[in-house]
Amino acid sequence: MTNVAVIYYSSTGSTHRLAQAAASAAAEQGAEVRLRRVPEIAATGRPGSQEHAAEVAGIPEATLEDLEWADAVLLGSPVHFGLAAPQLMQWINTTSSLSIHGKLLDKAVSAFASGSAEHGGQVTAILALHNAICHWGAVVVATGSADPVLYEKNNGNPYGASTVAGDRIGFIHEENAGAIAYQTRRTIHVAAALKAARSASVAAA
Repeated sequence: MTNVAVIYYSSTGSTHRLAQAAASAAAEQGAEVRLRRVPEIAATGRPGSQEHAAEVAGIPEATLEDLEWADAVLLGSPVHFGLAAPQLMQWINTTSSLSIHGKLLDKAVSAFASGSAEHGGQVTAILALHNAICHWGAVVVATGSADPVLYEKNNGNPYGASTVAGDRIGFIHEENAGAIAYQTRRTIHVAAALKAARSASVAAA
């Protein structure tokens, strides 16, 4: 069984919905799943943010133990000036106690994003998260362009699933849910291969 952690920050709900779709897809693959949110660090004042915070209060906050436990990790963030949200980046900044001891090596990690505008920074936010994944020594899992769902009207990003929410609070396109499901399955596939290789290496030693 593959352990999957979906770790995300969401201000008003779009990234949350992508994270939920990822967690559901992982469960459908028979994985052990932890859906974990990164908490707010300061009031954003964004419309719908208070309502969303109340809605997700029951979802556990992400911990370093969740990250260490996982074989596969999906990181999600809304776009902030072309980058991942500072809330998620602050949490990532706490992970050095794991990474410097090699506890994140060879995990399969993928990233997804949401933003209000088309070409509003979804790709650059995902690529910025790839930088952190490289520092962990983990394996970046991109969606590529090999599945029909990625050619649906509102998809097309080969780096990671993303959505254009506009001013619609908590919105994602149906096609985006399909893209994040494919991304999740691919990440689990890579994680399982890495886990099998480690087991074979230990057995041969």
